[in-house]
Amino acid sequence: MTGKERIERTLSGQSTDIVPRTPILMRYGAEYIGSNYGSFASDFNILVEATHRTAIDFGYDQVSVISDPYRETQGFGAEIQFVTDGVPRCVKHPLEDDPDLGKLLKPDPLKSARMLDRVRAVGKLEQVAGDYSILGWVEGPAAEATDLRNAEPFLIDLIDDEDYATELMDITLENAIRFARAQIEAGCDMVGMGDAIASQVGPALYEELIQPREKRLVQAIKAMGAKVKIHICGDITPLLPGLADIAPDVLDCDHMVSLEKARKIMPSGTVLTGNLDPANDMLLDSPEAIRAKVEQAYREAGNPYFVNAGCEIPSGTPAENLKALCEPLPYRN
Repeated sequence: MTGKERIERTLSGQSTDIVPRTPILMRYGAEYIGSNYGSFASDFNILVEATHRTAIDFGYDQVSVISDPYRETQGFGAEIQFVTDGVPRCVKHPLEDDPDLGKLLKPDPLKSARMLDRVRAVGKLEQVAGDYSILGWVEGPAAEATDLRNAEPFLIDLIDDEDYATELMDITLENAIRFARAQIEAGCDMVGMGDAIASQVGPALYEELIQPREKRLVQAIKAMGAKVKIHICGDITPLLPGLADIAPDVLDCDHMVSLEKARKIMPSGTVLTGNLDPANDMLLDSPEAIRAKVEQAYREAGNPYFVNAGCEIPSGTPAENLKALCEPLPYRN
């Protein structure tokens, strides 16, 4: 059974030979092929080589084009600085000092340099689409609004200027839909949506202002024929009722989120992934302990489930630890 078949069968509620493995590899993947994070984030050829080779060598089931949060931000007019061994940096958040929305550029996924680079990555990975699921990626409405405004100003906007915050999120939402469409047309079968800032607001504010826009994005992607994965770093436990209403196909759970609780709240067909601690488990623990924690996570989540850490596999993680995470785990009814 191929990785793509495992992913598809799990998403449709069918049994598989083993539980799909979907680790998030960015800097780790770049360094694994002898490159660096800056090159990985700026050159789709390196990103594709890193994700494909690690998928082959570690035996996981989904290749991905996730790299950093500033693909769309550059399209809106921000200057992005690439760092050799770190996440790209936004030199200046376009709306941080001047909130005028009129000065934002309108990104075009097929012309804006960094968005186009991701679309090209999907297109190049399409050659392995028979073997692997291909995961595209967009920023969630609140995450991209934060990238444009910066975190503190945007969080203040949510409280003090709701009209402005929602207008900004509507702009980022429409762009995310365009960006998702371009990646789906290039060949991805699933789109991930990262909206990390959402874990920093309370459930009432989330459900009033952010969740409806995430839901529109998810519905738009599903209408295009792709599956949707939501990734919100941090403790999303208070947000689970709102996320259940969105009903994503896949929900990433960080290490502080109980898989048992998530399973009780989320729709039965939602695939849960996670929730191993990227640092304390993946980076610092032993292969034996990781195998035991994967088994425990699967018991707590039940079906449907994808093996994964709570977030990105850290640089410096021993190869034996990643192999332990990706070791075939028999599917249990």
